[in-house]
Amino acid sequence: MEFIKSGKVKDIYSDGDTLIFKFSNRISVFDKIIPVDIPDKGESLCRTSYYWYGVASDIGIETDLIKLEGNNEMRVKKFNVFSRGREYFSNYMVPLEFITRYYVAGTYYDRIKSGILDYHDAGFKNMPEYGDEFPDPYFEVTTKYEKFDRPLKTDEALTISGLKLYELYDIKEKILKIDRRINESVKGRGLIHADGKKEFALGISRVPTIIDTFGTLDEDRFWDLNEYSNGNIRELSKEMVRQYYRSTGYHDALYRARDLGQKEPDIPPLPDDMIKKVSDLYKNMYEKITGLKW
Repeated sequence: MEFIKSGKVKDIYSDGDTLIFKFSNRISVFDKIIPVDIPDKGESLCRTSYYWYGVASDIGIETDLIKLEGNNEMRVKKFNVFSRGREYFSNYMVPLEFITRYYVAGTYYDRIKSGILDYHDAGFKNMPEYGDEFPDPYFEVTTKYEKFDRPLKTDEALTISGLKLYELYDIKEKILKIDRRINESVKGRGLIHADGKKEFALGISRVPTIIDTFGTLDEDRFWDLNEYSNGNIRELSKEMVRQYYRSTGYHDALYRARDLGQKEPDIPPLPDDMIKKVSDLYKNMYEKITGLKW
């Protein structure tokens, strides 16, 4: 087994014509790895994603999963890396990330507040509030291999990825199909699925294949349904950690440095009480999301 690389969360190994994902307890926000470990986080991500892989397969969508190797390891299919100057017709990872939003939150809210996006384009007649439901699912495509994720218009997304327009639409429909199951399933367990990110490859004969992890607290945003019904938003995902760094002022300092092209400040570690709170959240949310026991 050959070590390939460490990502923000996963350590990736090559084992013949397959890959092994080893899920660490690392945690990152704003493209920064926080210098602490969150106990049981990797296991929560691995087992939650494994659950959704099963759902995707049940509804007829190809996945890269081969099998679960352990509570924090899975074996997956290996795909080529697509890039300009090194392009493949099939069996390659699409160098894009696909985001589907159902409620106003995160960077979408930041962009409409700053005027970067026009909320009318999403079907709103008036400026929406944080937490408002979109009239229709809001689909975005961003870069994957750039230093910071960048929203793309359709033409650039097709150029970067080698996708045909009908293949992009096919991927979108598959995402909506998966999300319908996620949305309905977690709602029955007291959660709102506010948004989520997914990645795809084109397999043999260019069949869209969902890859990596999805439906977890790292890629998706979940809220407490009962609190939302009472007019409150209770974050039940990694957003809790982002909000912590917003409250300390680190988020503003980081993005000010990025805007000015200055050296970025190091992200400070989470305090012990936050580490425990986040660890408990990942374990408890495994049960809430999947309906299975930890």
